[in-house]
Amino acid sequence: MKTKKIVFIAMYLALFFILDYITKIVPILQMPNGGSLGLSVVALLLASYHLGPKAGVLTGVLSVFIQYLTGAVWITHPIQFILEYPLAFGIYGLAVLIPNTKIGKLSIYWGIVVTNVLRMSFHIIAGAVYWKATWAGSIAYNTPYMLATMILCLIVVPIIDSRIKVLERN
Repeated sequence: MKTKKIVFIAMYLALFFILDYITKIVPILQMPNGGSLGLSVVALLLASYHLGPKAGVLTGVLSVFIQYLTGAVWITHPIQFILEYPLAFGIYGLAVLIPNTKIGKLSIYWGIVVTNVLRMSFHIIAGAVYWKATWAGSIAYNTPYMLATMILCLIVVPIIDSRIKVLERN
């Protein structure tokens, strides 16, 4: 891996850390039993679109260590951990593989939609199987913050990504 790509991964992880920290200090952005509006996910999606799937997945998996440092990792079972952390956050690295579409001047980043739906699915499964919630309860708990995260990312990531592409061309 080239030095420039390693530096960008470190930059996206630093951005993830800052955004994750902001989420932790603003109570209205958090769910009472884990989960939050995913401001930090913006950094993971930008890494995917900017650096490609390999570096994007690596950034997502490394973000789990950042979450551990900020006190946000909850483990009840090894499979629950894998579902809710390396898979749930590593999946964002694959967003770049899903083609975007344009409606007029508006770009729809389908990778954001697919990766957030997959992450939400991982959390719903973990909620029902490992956190002992009912399936309906797990869906009701995880859906609001994951939909809010997806909407936030659908607005913010394309704006920043288009600016990054302009800078990369210059």
